[in-house]
Order: sequence, then C-alpha cells, then structure tokens
Amino acid sequence: MLNVFTLANGRLFQEEIESLEELAQFKPIWVDLEDPTPEERRWVKQHFGLSIPEDAMDDDIEESARFFEEDNGELHVRSDFLIDDDEDPRAIRVAFILNEHNAELRSQGVLFSIHDEDVPVFRLLRMRARRMPGLIENAKDVLLMLFDADAEYCADTLENIYDDLEKVSRQVLAGAVTDDTAGQVLSAIARHEDMSGRIRRNVMDTRRAVSFMMRTRMLSAEQFEDARQILRDLDSLDSHTAFLFDKINFLMDATVGFININQNKIIKLFSVASVALLPPTMIASLYGMNFEYMPELSQRWGYPFALGLMVLSAVGPMLYFRKRGWLK
Repeated sequence: MLNVFTLANGRLFQEEIESLEELAQFKPIWVDLEDPTPEERRWVKQHFGLSIPEDAMDDDIEESARFFEEDNGELHVRSDFLIDDDEDPRAIRVAFILNEHNAELRSQGVLFSIHDEDVPVFRLLRMRARRMPGLIENAKDVLLMLFDADAEYCADTLENIYDDLEKVSRQVLAGAVTDDTAGQVLSAIARHEDMSGRIRRNVMDTRRAVSFMMRTRMLSAEQFEDARQILRDLDSLDSHTAFLFDKINFLMDATVGFININQNKIIKLFSVASVALLPPTMIASLYGMNFEYMPELSQRWGYPFALGLMVLSAVGPMLYFRKRGWLK
C-alpha cells in the first residue's frame, strides 16, 4: 500500500496511490509504504529517484548501522515502534529515509517510511495532524512528531498496565488466593512484565534515533528544542517502567507465597492424618500378631474392645490437634 501525505493550510492530508500517474499529481512531504509491492517500489524510484534498499526492514541489521547519512545527504533511520496487542504484543521495524534534495521539493524535502504492517503510532500522528493545524511544516517535523507520538503511545500503554496491575493487586491482597486465582494472576503478571520490557526497549531505541537526529545538525533551533523535549519525555518513562518492574516483582512474590501456603495446607493435612492414624495402626498390628489364642476371639468382648480402643486412639489425637488449632 502506497500513501502520500501533503500539506494544505497547515493540515496533513492523506491520499492512497494506485498508479504512477496518480503519484505524479501530488507534491508530498511524506510517502508511506506499507508492505510495498515491487511495482510500488518502482513508482517511487521513477518519480523520486529513490531506490529502497532490500534490507530496509531486516531485523538482523547491526545496531550501529541503523542510523547513518549517505554521501548524497539522504538520512537513514531504522527504528522500532510498539504494538500493544493483547494476543501478540510486538515491535515493528520501520525504515525511514529523509531526502532533502528532491528536485521537486527542495525546500521541504520528503520523508519515506517503509514497514510491513500498520503502525498505531502512524494513525495517532495522522489524527493529531488533522486536529492541530500548523503542527507539521516539513518532512523533518513529520519524523520528529512520529517519535513524539511513539513516546505518547508508550505512556498510554504504561497507564493501561498500571490499571491492570491495580486489579491484580486487589485480587492478591484480598487474601485466600486459590490455585486457580494464582494461575490467572501469574499469567497477567507475565504479560505485563513482557510488555514493560518491550516498552523499555522501545524507549531506548527511540532515544537513540532522536539523539542521532540532534547530532546530525539537520534540525532548526525550534526542532532541536522539540527533540530535547521528546528526550525529556522518554526519560520520564524510565522511572515508571522501573516502578512497574518493582510492583510486578512484589506481586509475583506475594502470589508465589500464597501458592506455597496452599501447598503447605495440603502437606499439613496429610501429616496430621498420618499421626492421628498411627496409634490405631499400632493397636491393629498388636492384635494381629500370631498369638496362640487371639485376644479378640478368646474373650467375649475382645473384638469390640479392640475396635473401641482403636477408635479412642484415633479420636484422642484429633481432639488434641483441634484444640491446638492445627486442623484449621
């Protein structure tokens, strides 16, 4: 899918392109390629003179090679963007190419973005750009605002984790956590821990991308200040993720503690039962020895006496255990 974005009256407008002739009708500042076909790559090359690298979205690129500037002035940035999906949370690699030397748009340049699937941050930026005229003035603003929207998206995801962990906390701290409840809690904690780790990695990646843009001296004074504000926002997220990790560890320890208590109750029940049944077992063993005359048979009341003695020997310890509170 090939989409182009143009500026009109300070607003960002989107157009879906289906032919090379249609592409030639627009002068965009942002060209977005979602899972592009070979034909769409050819259109971009013919109209803009840009060859999209085949390894643009590869995940095995060295970290140090994800940010660089070509001799012709093209700026290449490969950054990850978070997708908060309950079933499959993941990070999507997006390749950016900032071309400020386009013959048609020399004054404002063109930003090209290449990715395999739809990115929520892109939708967030499009919505903000429509509602806030003047937010974007050129291609560099688009790239900066994407990173700013990424920081906001991570913050919203952290807030959702906060809310979910509050529900988990009420379940754990209410006491009497059953094994089924503990399983649900551990599953939720594992999901939130995984998402918190992804957020922290995404924040680190975004921080590196913004820092690279600041080092290239390609930003104006106003854009440089915007980049510094994005870095401050990203730094503020670190303390939140650290707090979430501590909270997750506490809930994990508390849940495992309740699981151990439930297991100890089961072991305690078996221990009490084995001790309570030890005296009647001993009496049964004595009366079952190979005597010449069996006491319970040679005496008139021998058998009822043996049974009664076994019952009393079992009831006595049980009453003692109950008095001590070991049967609760």
